This record gives sequence, structure tokens and C-alpha cells, in this order.
Amino acid sequence: MTLARLIRQFILRHRAAYAGAAVMLTAIAALTVWLPRQIGHLVDAIVRQEVTPDQLGLEIGYLALAGLAIYGLRVAWRLQLYSAAYRIGVEMRASLYEELALQAPRFYQTRRTGELMALATNDIDTIELAVGEAVLAGFDGTVTLVLVVGMMVLGVDWRLAMAALVPFPFLALAFRRISAHVHERSRIALERFSDLNDHAQEAITGVRTLRALGLEAHSSARFSRLTAAAAVAGQDAQRWEALYDPAIGTALSAAAALALALGGWLVWHGELSVGQLTSFGLYLSQLIWPMFAAGWVLSLWERGRAAWDRLRAVLEAPLAVADTGTLGTQPAGDLRLDTVTFSYPGSTRPALEGVSLTVPEGSTLGVTGPTGSGKSTLIRLLARQWSPDAGTLQWGNTPLADHSLAALRGAIAWVPQDPILFSATVGENIALARPEASQAQIEVAAQIAALHEDVLRFPEGYDTAVGERGITLSGGQRQRVAIARALLTDAPLLLLDDALSAVDAETQEHILARLRKERARRTVVLVSHRLSVLANANRIAVLREGMVAESGTHAELLARNGWYARQWRIQQLEGAIDAS
Repeated sequence: MTLARLIRQFILRHRAAYAGAAVMLTAIAALTVWLPRQIGHLVDAIVRQEVTPDQLGLEIGYLALAGLAIYGLRVAWRLQLYSAAYRIGVEMRASLYEELALQAPRFYQTRRTGELMALATNDIDTIELAVGEAVLAGFDGTVTLVLVVGMMVLGVDWRLAMAALVPFPFLALAFRRISAHVHERSRIALERFSDLNDHAQEAITGVRTLRALGLEAHSSARFSRLTAAAAVAGQDAQRWEALYDPAIGTALSAAAALALALGGWLVWHGELSVGQLTSFGLYLSQLIWPMFAAGWVLSLWERGRAAWDRLRAVLEAPLAVADTGTLGTQPAGDLRLDTVTFSYPGSTRPALEGVSLTVPEGSTLGVTGPTGSGKSTLIRLLARQWSPDAGTLQWGNTPLADHSLAALRGAIAWVPQDPILFSATVGENIALARPEASQAQIEVAAQIAALHEDVLRFPEGYDTAVGERGITLSGGQRQRVAIARALLTDAPLLLLDDALSAVDAETQEHILARLRKERARRTVVLVSHRLSVLANANRIAVLREGMVAESGTHAELLARNGWYARQWRIQQLEGAIDAS
């Protein structure tokens, strides 16, 4: 969809506001072109001494009233329309957020956070100006231009009008060339701002790492380079925009010179009155606004087009995981993976290959294996963040793809190894998916996650703010907040992706004991490098190079004396050494 079509659809939705503003602008333009004609008649009447002092005062009063009416109408149309025009910013930010919320990890692998933030702020602000001020200024300038030129041709003298309009075709050619450069330079300026925004976001997020490595000066120097690049790109766009004014001034000066020369000659030969020439001069001065409006509109329009091209690429990006499912009910039953194969984009070998597993409803599946064996990939496929290349995933004999994403993800609670907390209180982070949960329910979830005692030691308990991304909490506390959040959702499928890696053995055992009591009403898929976490699972799958190398209960896998058994002995020995 083009920017022009976007604006047309927006105007149609808000037609009442735009129609009211158009009526007021038309009235302003009509009064504006009436003034020079009336002044010309008044000048001619004064020259012929056909006006009395009382009539002169009355005429001047009419002119003053017209001026006041123009002022009032200009204020009114701005209040009427700008409030409507700015709604597009609200709508576009909402659309962008909805699109980003639906996108899967594949999308974010090719998009930078700073760029997306720039789209939501700087680019949409630029589009707002194109939809609001550019459209209105364009309408105002066009109506004024048509009425003024019409009065010059029909109300004064067509010969003067033709002479005055000679420079304007050359002005149109200049506008076309300048606009092409403004569009390209605006696109570059927006991209440089995205680069700057992205670096600022990364530097602020990783400030502790930068300090630990002594990279403050390096980061600051890069920020300075990006700032300079953004400034140069913005100045380059402004230089081309600045060419509008000289082009307009040159064209208007040439038009005034031609009109004055021809008008003087016509007055000299008695073919034009002084009042008519005065009116024409005033009309010519009124062309200043339409011409400057044209330059301003073109500048805003080209900036808006450049911003819209960037934003449209995100809004129209296809979903990495298509939401084609029609089932809106919460799934239930056994989980089944049948010869599932999956490769990440650009990868030369599958992350999972021919994986077949069954997880009975209410049971726990433990998943382990060497680093890079596909454990987290399995979790992501179950959460439908990716779709398999081959094979099927079923939940209760129904393919996952048959369920809508909203219904499917509403039935899944996922705890990643590095959970994300938000700039809110501990209680609000736990109740993120169930904001209506009572304090008692929040505390029960925290107790299961072995977090409650820690929270009571915080300055404000559950009302303690955790800071951005939970920066005030330890890694283990962040993991336990995420576990409590997942448990509070009461989702039938719980996916724990190495979610106990940052807690000590005693806390781990406490959480696992409470989870075992919960297991009867939940299906749990538990990924961990610590085999002690998986020992009580109903079944354990060992992944190696994306394939199921071993599968069975803890006792069965120990008896086979394979990878699992060797790792168990190593970890037990390490535990004994640490205990001594």
C-alpha cells in the first residue's frame, strides 16, 4: 500500500473532520481573494473621489472584520483537523505493536531493536506530518492558488495573469528535481537515526559489560561517529529542502517583474486602472503562500514517503509462523512428535532430525544432551515459535498448526533460561499473564518457586520494583520470578528451558518437589544440563546432533551405560568433590 492510499483511507474514515476543515479553508481562501478586489475598488473610488469619509470608515471596517474572520477560521480548522490527523500516529503505533507481537524469532534475527524503536517514534512522527500538515497545507495552498489565479484572470486582466505565470512551469521542473533528492536524502537520514538509536539502546542495556571490559571510551567514540553521521545525513536532506525557498523566491520575483512591466505599460496606455494594478499586485503577493506551501508540502511528503517505505516493510512482513489455525479452544491430551525435522535459516545441517517422542498428558518429559544438540529448538517448536520443515507435532491428536496462535500460546507457560522481567514490581511481574490474580494466588506461586522468603526480605515485599529487565535481582531470583509467573497462568503445558540453571542445589530440590505435586494436572517438558533435575521425570530423552540418541526412565538410562550414565557419574563425582 502506498502512502497516498494510506492517507486516502484515513481521510475517508475521518471524513467529517476533514470536510469541516475543508469548508473552513475554502471560506478562508474566498475571504483572502475578496480582500484585494475590495481594496482595488476602494482605491479606484478614492482616486475618483467617489467615497465619503463615512463610507471609507465603513469599508475599512468590513476589511477588518474579514481579517478577524480569517484569523478565527484558521484557528478553528487547526483545532478541528490536527486532532484528527494525529490519530493516525496512534493507529500506526498500535498496528506496529500488534505486528511485532505476532512475529516469531526469525523476524527479530534480521531486525535491530534500535531500528524498530526508531520506526515507532521518529518514522511515525514523520508520517504524521505528511498526513496532517502536508495534506492540509496542500489543500489550503491549492484552493488559494485556484481562487487567486481565477481572480487574476477573470477579475483583473488575463494578459497580466499570463505574463505573471510564465516562470511557474520552470518552478515545477525545479520542484521535481529537488523532491527526488529530498526523498533519497530523507531515507538515508532515517537510516542513520536508526543506527544511532540502535547503538544507544545496546550501550545502555549492556552498560555493565562495557564498564567491566573498560570499553566506555570505545563505545563513546562509536556513538560520536554515529551522531556525526546522523547529523550529516540530516543536514544533507535539509540542504536540498532549503533549495525550495530560493526557487520559489526567484519565480515570484520574475513573476512580479513581468507583471509590473506589463501592468505599468497597460496603465500608461489607459487599458488598466491604478486600482486594478493594485489588486493584481496584492493577488500576486497572495501567491507567496501557495508557492511556499507547495515547497513545504513536497518536503513533508517526500520525508513521509521515505518513512512509510521503511515502516511498510515491517507492517507487511509475512509472519514467520503463519496463524492459519481455526481451533480457538484450549488444546488437551498427549503431545506427539512424529519424525520432526527442522533447520534454522542459513544452517547447513538440521537442528533436529527425525525426532519422534510422545509425552502423555500430565507426565513430565526430561530433555538433555550436549550443547547444541537441539534441546532449546525442541522447546521452541512446541511453543510454535518456529514451524518444522518435516514431520508433525500434535497435541491431543490435533496438529499444532490447526490451533490459532492465541489459543495455543494461551495453553503454554514457557520459562527460558534467561527470562525477561519488566520494569514493574515483583508482584506485577509474577501476575503478568493474570493481572486479576489475588495477592494470595501470587504468593502461592512464589512459594512453589521458592521465591516467597526472598521477596519478604525485599524493602517493599511484593511491591518492590525490579528495575529494567529485572536488573536489581540476581539471576536465580529472576528465574524463580519467571517460574512463579508460569505457574500462576495455570497453563496445561509447562516448558522449562534450563530454567533452574542459576539456582543452588537446595533451592532446585525444593522447586522440583513442589513441581512434582503440580505434575498431575500439567504436562511438563523439562530441559536441563543437570541430570539431577531430570531424575524423577516420567521419561528422559537424550538428544545428540539433533537426534534422539537415548530414551527411557532414569534407571533405564543408567542401566544402558551410555552418554546419560557417563554424565550422571561425572556430575555425581563433581557434587561429591564440591561437598567435601
